[in-house]
Amino acid sequence: MKFDLLIRDGEIVFPGLGVRQGSIGVVRGKIAALLAPGARAEAADVIDARDRWVMPGLIDPHTHIGFGSNETDFETESRSAAIGGVTGLLTFHRSNDLRESTGPWKARGEAQSLIDFGFHFGVTSRLHVETLPECAERFGVTSIKVYLMYKGASGASKGFTEIDDALLYRALLQGARIRGGVVGVHCENVEVIPVFREPLKAAGRNDLRAWDEQSPGFLEAENVFRVVYFGEKAECPVNIVHMSSAESLDIVRRARRPGRAPIHVETCSHYLGLTRDSAIGLLGKVNPPLRPQADVDALWEGVSDGTISTIGSDHVPRKRETKGPDLWKATAGFPGIGALLSVLLHEGVHKRGVPIETIAAATSANVARLYSIPDKGVIAPGMDADLVIVDPDRMTTIDPATQDSFSDYSPYEGMTFRGAAVRTVLRGRVIAADGAVDPAARAAPAGRYLLRPTSTGHRS
Repeated sequence: MKFDLLIRDGEIVFPGLGVRQGSIGVVRGKIAALLAPGARAEAADVIDARDRWVMPGLIDPHTHIGFGSNETDFETESRSAAIGGVTGLLTFHRSNDLRESTGPWKARGEAQSLIDFGFHFGVTSRLHVETLPECAERFGVTSIKVYLMYKGASGASKGFTEIDDALLYRALLQGARIRGGVVGVHCENVEVIPVFREPLKAAGRNDLRAWDEQSPGFLEAENVFRVVYFGEKAECPVNIVHMSSAESLDIVRRARRPGRAPIHVETCSHYLGLTRDSAIGLLGKVNPPLRPQADVDALWEGVSDGTISTIGSDHVPRKRETKGPDLWKATAGFPGIGALLSVLLHEGVHKRGVPIETIAAATSANVARLYSIPDKGVIAPGMDADLVIVDPDRMTTIDPATQDSFSDYSPYEGMTFRGAAVRTVLRGRVIAADGAVDPAARAAPAGRYLLRPTSTGHRS
């Protein structure tokens, strides 16, 4: 057999299983064969992967496309993703009526995105819950998100007036009816935050640590307890998104048991690579906040032992000018998709000895499995040839000017990481190499919408 592409003699990373040397043959965008080291094969194009890891392309499960430039975010942020080894992303889509907005938003992504993309639906009203089965079936979306931090006055300031525990429980009941359905929840008790915030503001605090002090980890943990308890009663799988605290992780460990609906946990690269004391100032404002080092270490333990199954970036591509100079008025969130892999390699593999196959599972296979994404996440014949070739020792200093993002800063700017993507392949086509988008891919982006199979009715 002659292959369209041969990735020769790399260290192939099988998520959750291990690493084995060999070659990968690609035909018509699919993995056609896994070959033994040194096996002879003909191919139209050959990539020498000696002394390189070959991983499944990352699927970032947590991004906010459209929060920078609504008109061009799919274009710019997919380029930034590709440079960093990400071949797929899931982004949160919110609107007053998802039935009307999802189709046009999908069409924009199909016209602009360099990588594959899919949606989570943001649920902020009863209309969203009531129309969820229709929208899930029509647009192939199996996952939703409920924002507990937008209760009461916090939500009203953003135009959300229906978010409460009743909406959460209705969403869980509805999510349980969707095949493969999972309800993600932003856990943060916003009703208690003013108890801490008001004295901090009165004291004139304007430092990053104050953002953690006004919403300490136990306020996340309290919401986690409520969500997993409601999830059990509704018999619906739940996903604690962007988990930031050790206490939250302990609650999940205690709550999991055979026979109950699954509890999934996602964390983000910044909770694994930054702390409230990082020297980034107000650029580090995010919800939930960056935490002390002890929480970072606890979350890495959760990644290592599998309590945390997925890792995303929570990428928000706004401009630097929105991040201050007043902590209390600065926007929350920051870009991160382009640095996702480098942070995890440096902090996880090199600094803590986390196996590369564990990182691969949390950024590819587990994401594809949790969100019912077909043909993605593992390296095996018949799967899409979405691959990232990694130099495990390449040193990279993060420079926002090279990130190809709408955003003009990074919370990691100036930081140097060991380990980097050196080539990114989407369905057998090189889309980025050595820190830059491939010119042909830039001129003709070919990202596809990630349609996931759904059917309403009781879970089998």
